[in-house]
Amino acid sequence: MARMQRRFAIALAAASAFAGIAWAAADTALPDVKSQGTVTFLTGGIGHDEALAMKRAESQYPLSMVFVEKAKPHDEYLAAVAVTIRDDKGKTALDTISDGPYLLAELPAGRYTVSAIYDGKKIERSATVVSGKPRQLVFDW
Repeated sequence: MARMQRRFAIALAAASAFAGIAWAAADTALPDVKSQGTVTFLTGGIGHDEALAMKRAESQYPLSMVFVEKAKPHDEYLAAVAVTIRDDKGKTALDTISDGPYLLAELPAGRYTVSAIYDGKKIERSATVVSGKPRQLVFDW
């Protein structure tokens, strides 16, 4: 019985170590943090590891955006989307081009209009950022 318990303990420790390595690898897959004015943001999500890391990081950013194109048989994730975020007074908080299908932005609480342009087609969404309540916007063309 003691031998079986030892084997179980070794297997559990190995599984825990592997899970820790996988978690750390996903976190290191995050793209570099960028800043524009007072806004810090991440953009990317190309490749499996980076996409997982971006999804995991969403809860740490007040506003996240995902860019997809309707396609058959499956929707496709997009990059090179022009994104502009304006506050309720019309002041531009962020103006950038996405490096992948995800954009995570650290914005102060408030109301925003987010414009995304892909292939000449513009989509606008309104977003209210509330401290401690991450919000996701999906843009689909």
